[in-house]
Amino acid sequence: VELSCIIKSTVTLEPRIEWKKIRDGETSYVFFGNKMQGDFATRAEILGQTSLVIKNTTRMDTATYRCEVAAPSDTKTIDEINIQLTVQ
Repeated sequence: VELSCIIKSTVTLEPRIEWKKIRDGETSYVFFGNKMQGDFATRAEILGQTSLVIKNTTRMDTATYRCEVAAPSDTKTIDEINIQLTVQ
């Protein structure tokens, strides 16, 4: 599955991108510090700097995924988007 977090325009050369997984009120990192975290390290990757691709999804991946973008040189220095993923 591919979850997209599209940055339309930025003057910050390398904005900081973080992906988090929120399930049952618990938040965990998926992509932090420019690397995949936990079990995502072996089955997920970042495409085009912002899109999260999760391979071999299971029902345990059902959650809200939050993409957070920090661009210190921009007018809006931080923004986020939540994507609800449901794996049947």
